[in-house]
Amino acid sequence: MNNINSAAQPSADIVHVTHDNQLASALALLAPGPYLALDTEFLRESTYYAKLCLVQLANAYGCVVVDVLALSTLTPLLDFLLDRSRLKVLHAARQDLEVMTQAQDAAVINAIVPGPIFDTQIAAGLLGLPAQIGYGDLLARRLNVNLTKGLARTDWSRRPLSDEQFQYAADDVRYLGPLYESLRDELAQRERLSWLEEEVGTLENLALYRTQPHTAWQRLRGLASLKPAQRAATKRLAEWRETRAIHSDKPRGWILSDDALRALGERLPNSMDALATIRDLPPAVAQRQGEALLSVIAESAPDAINEAPARDFRASSQQQAQVANLMKQVRATAERIEVSPELLATRRDVEQLVYFNQPDAFTQGWRHEVIGKTLLALHQANSASTI
Repeated sequence: MNNINSAAQPSADIVHVTHDNQLASALALLAPGPYLALDTEFLRESTYYAKLCLVQLANAYGCVVVDVLALSTLTPLLDFLLDRSRLKVLHAARQDLEVMTQAQDAAVINAIVPGPIFDTQIAAGLLGLPAQIGYGDLLARRLNVNLTKGLARTDWSRRPLSDEQFQYAADDVRYLGPLYESLRDELAQRERLSWLEEEVGTLENLALYRTQPHTAWQRLRGLASLKPAQRAATKRLAEWRETRAIHSDKPRGWILSDDALRALGERLPNSMDALATIRDLPPAVAQRQGEALLSVIAESAPDAINEAPARDFRASSQQQAQVANLMKQVRATAERIEVSPELLATRRDVEQLVYFNQPDAFTQGWRHEVIGKTLLALHQANSASTI
């Protein structure tokens, strides 16, 4: 049973939309509100594109759970969600926004991120709570609401859905409104709403939710340490994998694992016998796709001339000490102003500054004022002292 704080009462009405003719009246119920709490239920374990199953919406006027698999068209729902006159409130918004942009493509609509956005997870981090705090944990801390979470592994594509499943789905948005209001008010009191707006503004970049095959290599780590020919091949293999995953609507890891892709790029096999020696490449994949993989690797050879030399970087003891010192400064500042350290600056941000003199994370926005100026000055002083 939910333990509900009297100040966090959810909307009482829950409307289940399981037919086209129910949708208009359900959306009209929510239309007067200035915001929409939004969540989705979807499946993507065996596909490249997520399969949208439910859309949950709520505000002070009610709660609507839309069975999108029962609708003949998503256009009226998407039109409602894309209306920018209403703020969209989500928790850990990125996956839901990705699914919503994919749903638009399926409905033959030019994809638009359904903003403006308020992400309660980011808001919590800006108030000193863990950067990756879960929805249930946040509700318990902020509103004394304890949700029963027993259906996390539900197959949301199976029908019919039970009353318990509908209730579970509804609970994911019924309390988002009171949670949003609580977080918004404290952010405003502490003059941090502009920080949140800056953070969530990046979530409206459609490119976040689109991986183009020719840029798929950017998902991989450690390419700078590869030799030019290895890096060129790895990029081509990543493009090949992404293209096949898209066309077959299968997870990219089902086409070729990251480990196998990396091994192919490093070893540069030029024959089926050489492919057979790569431990991370399953024999079945080598048999079915071997010729294609060898062709991709061979075709990548001319690209090597455009690749930078391998960067065999090893941080000096002085650089490692400086990273440790700057991270200590980050943690101290985060504790003093009550912001999640990960939102203030990540270790990678600091390493990019110290190891490669790349200060981009600290040169603009609220971070520049809160921590950037300090870190940049410390780095400059340290660099000057070691010359």
